[in-house]
Amino acid sequence: MSPSHTSRRTVLASLVASAAGGPLLTGLAATPAAAAGGDLYASNSDLYTKAVEGQDFARRFKRHEAFDNDKTTTPLPRLTSVLAIHGGGIEMGTSELCLGIAGYRPDTLAPVTAGAPVHDYWMLEGLRSSNNGELHVTASHCDDPVARSMAAGSANVLSLHGCTAAQAGAPTGQPKAVVVGGINTRLRQLLSAKLRGAGFQVLDSDPEDINGNLPENICNRTLTGEGGGQLEITTELRQSLFGNYSGASNRAATTNADFWKFTNACRDAIAAMETEQLARKSLFVY
Repeated sequence: MSPSHTSRRTVLASLVASAAGGPLLTGLAATPAAAAGGDLYASNSDLYTKAVEGQDFARRFKRHEAFDNDKTTTPLPRLTSVLAIHGGGIEMGTSELCLGIAGYRPDTLAPVTAGAPVHDYWMLEGLRSSNNGELHVTASHCDDPVARSMAAGSANVLSLHGCTAAQAGAPTGQPKAVVVGGINTRLRQLLSAKLRGAGFQVLDSDPEDINGNLPENICNRTLTGEGGGQLEITTELRQSLFGNYSGASNRAATTNADFWKFTNACRDAIAAMETEQLARKSLFVY
């Protein structure tokens, strides 16, 4: 979430209400006609035509190989994708968290633990030396075709965002906090429990503009239609996860013990969610 957004929900609700037929949860929707709130760009497509890739922004993703040569069975779909749609200098620290939760070291991209589960990931990152906030595209307007297809092919999506302590409704003197959002109630419960168990402050205030409960939010455009999860992490908490927060190379190389506590808590929640989903075999009949 961008610090300049004060009434994003109002704007989005108006756009959704005026649209002729809402988009399918897992479909590729048309580009919205106007930018939301304080955004300069109406969508990722709009951003890509007006900013310069490799100079203003970058896109990084990994989709793991899948194949099926067995004539008697069909494999399950990819279960989880992790997103940082405001990565790099836009909402700092979210790219590194995305990679860590997906199972990769942010500095080398090597797997954190040999043989441990890894997840698909997608990131859009601000590359500017300043004014990266101008590259913010609200989550409900994310129409990147790779990001959308990954969400549409995943049973779960976890999307990482940054916010201020004020936006999160953090108590005075306790600014290090995370708001757990998204419309998948069970995934939210698991994320909240695991993050609290790891010692992090999880807020129950559910602020309207950052709770990720719009169906059009990229985190909710999942294969099952049950939606996904979204984490809004305050600046102070993100800063505390790195030895040097100031630059991309510094952040990636200076993840600390709390960073890995945070990412492991999220990975534990994802693992528990996937275990429950696999037990419900009917969820993946197609």
